[in-house]
Amino acid sequence: MTAKNLKGSIVALITPFHEDGSVNFEKLAQLVDFHLENGTDGLLILGTTGESSAMSHEEDDAVCEFVVKRVAGRVPVIAGSGSNCTQTMLEKSLSFEKLGADGLLLITPYYNKTNEEGMYNHFKTVADAVHIPCILYNVPGRTGCGISEDVVRRLSTHPNIMGIKEASGNLSYTAKIARYVNEDFALYSGNDDMVLPILSLGGSGVISVLANILPRQTHDMVMNYLNGDRQKALETQLGLLDVINGLFLEVNPIPVKEAMNQMGMDVGGYRQPLGPMGEAAKAKLTAALKAAGLV
Repeated sequence: MTAKNLKGSIVALITPFHEDGSVNFEKLAQLVDFHLENGTDGLLILGTTGESSAMSHEEDDAVCEFVVKRVAGRVPVIAGSGSNCTQTMLEKSLSFEKLGADGLLLITPYYNKTNEEGMYNHFKTVADAVHIPCILYNVPGRTGCGISEDVVRRLSTHPNIMGIKEASGNLSYTAKIARYVNEDFALYSGNDDMVLPILSLGGSGVISVLANILPRQTHDMVMNYLNGDRQKALETQLGLLDVINGLFLEVNPIPVKEAMNQMGMDVGGYRQPLGPMGEAAKAKLTAALKAAGLV
């Protein structure tokens, strides 16, 4: 299985926890099976939604090894190996490659941020060292820095960089970097409320929080658009907008885990500093879930 040229819905998978805070591998197996049964085209583990920033390297390795074995090559497994320390990102990337990941998601260097050449080399260092495809991750709202159009242009020609997860929410920027999309460099929406606009600019799919609760619908929305049924895809995108907005009433993944627990999926709580959802936001989320017939 390869992550290259991957199209469709890639779930940004949550990490389920026991009450004591440890990883719930039994539940993780159930979630993997749930996605394999419901059309999810790829699994992104250990990303923002997976709370890897609050997990140890040993836990990250254990989750990667477990998911790779559970999936057994049926869909690509992409592991989030990003760090604001390039050397740490390199070490994690090499470890995940050894454990069998099919691809890597590499985030910008949050907090220290860096300059243009530093940004370019941050990604190039890993792409030069591994033998599995890498996806750039642009999410300035979380990291305090973004990947400039010129750095995207330069990195788009690297033979081991397969695409970018674009989560800036800025369609003007997205249109500019969409000029570098080709058969070797893909564009993925990082925002569930902007899937169709990004597909219209040549995108290949979405790396989705929504897919944690609606995997089949997220897959179908993307594939309907890519296969030419744009009206049906539009109806899905707009029809799910209240649920999507509910999943981002507080910082991700707090609402999606709350939604999953309300839906009976029993994925547990959060790693600090994340905590339970506030009552007012929870009420709005519950209302959106009820209106969609999910609870």
